[in-house]
Amino acid sequence: MFTNPESPTAVSESLSEHGYLSDAGLTTAVFLAMTMNRPLFLEGDPGVGKTELAKVLSTWTGGDLIRLQCYEGIDSAQALYEWDYPKQLLHLRASELLAKDETAGAAKESELYSEKFLIRRPLLQALDYQGAGIPVLLIDEIDRADDEFEAFLLEILSEFSVTIPELGQISAKKLPLVVITSNRTRDVHDALKRRCLYHWISHPTLEREIDILKLKAPDVGEVLSRQVAGAVQQMRSFGLFKPPGVAETIDWATALGKLGEAKLTEESLGATLGAVLKYREDQERVVSQGLGIILSAVSDV
Repeated sequence: MFTNPESPTAVSESLSEHGYLSDAGLTTAVFLAMTMNRPLFLEGDPGVGKTELAKVLSTWTGGDLIRLQCYEGIDSAQALYEWDYPKQLLHLRASELLAKDETAGAAKESELYSEKFLIRRPLLQALDYQGAGIPVLLIDEIDRADDEFEAFLLEILSEFSVTIPELGQISAKKLPLVVITSNRTRDVHDALKRRCLYHWISHPTLEREIDILKLKAPDVGEVLSRQVAGAVQQMRSFGLFKPPGVAETIDWATALGKLGEAKLTEESLGATLGAVLKYREDQERVVSQGLGIILSAVSDV
């Protein structure tokens, strides 16, 4: 049975055991979110490990990962619940055919808004969670949603309960561990942030990124891992449209390993840029002014 950790150090050790390397600031934020029952709001560039942290936390707590992917126009029906109207209609028609009197028909009609016709979306799944462990509710990329959805979300997270008019109030018997992520494509309102513990996840340092490669791509040699990590660090300093994240670093190292490369060369670097840079403009910038800088920076590794 999962129990809350006793210290940030215990959090760091548990995350490492489950394949996630974090710094002191992040482990402290996770510890406080667990012990204070507060949502954890994570901001940072794409690919720095925000969503991955939620996945690891669900494995650690032994509960389900319940993911709400935000997008423009999302509303309560997609996030909380809605009624299965086709199923209700079929039930009503079948009931009308079987009913012998008006009383029986009315009784069947009253069943239309029972739980068997309720479609539970992620927020309701988290509130009414009855499985093992502690569920992790991942509200991913909240910056893609609009202001109205933020206000709705604020109400749900403040009480961890919701009232469904036809069924009554549903309150969380197990408070979920809530992780909210944002790529900061827009500013999220202060009202939501005030109710959360906040942490900015930066790109890892060179040594930490090397450690991540050793953990996530163990088949890649020591020299190649260090060169790839060093090359990615250089690319992030070029002012790219989309600097590569940790996920791209792992993909690139894995791709080079699959090609049988023992070290980074100009040929292998140019041929595999698509594994680490996902925009044509970024690739052109690196090719035009960065290949020599990158190779010279990692040549002594």
